[in-house]
Amino acid sequence: MSWPERCIVFCGVGFGSGLAPKAPGTFGSAFALLFVPIWLAIGFSNTILAIIIMSLVGIWICGRTADLMGVHDDGRIVWDEFAGQSITFLPLLYLNEMSWTWALAGFALFRLFDVWKPWPIRVIDRQIDGGFGIMLDDIIAGLWAALCILLYFYFTVA
Repeated sequence: MSWPERCIVFCGVGFGSGLAPKAPGTFGSAFALLFVPIWLAIGFSNTILAIIIMSLVGIWICGRTADLMGVHDDGRIVWDEFAGQSITFLPLLYLNEMSWTWALAGFALFRLFDVWKPWPIRVIDRQIDGGFGIMLDDIIAGLWAALCILLYFYFTVA
């Protein structure tokens, strides 16, 4: 494997966080918690832009990493967790309710949806190949988790 290919794989495996021997997706999602201070610093609108860029670049990174590893959506590929986990936090950023307690709750919600794979996540996971499929199921898991947080605030604070 060439040096540029090793760099792509390093990104795809979440800068090494996806190389954990057990539960690499959980470790990748936990690593994504390090982005919380960045999202707080750059604000809601810029975070959306960053997540869009992260997701578009992630399609290529995840697809190329899967090709180089020779396995579609290998569990060690966790760049997609970075995007999905970050999407989970959008309601908290918008409502200015981000805290470490909520970050941990968002982490748990995202992991729930990413592992459980309710509709349409399971369908996408099984039917859409390549980097797009790898990214899309986690993006939707992030949207489901974000919706849960939004509904919580709508029904308890409103």
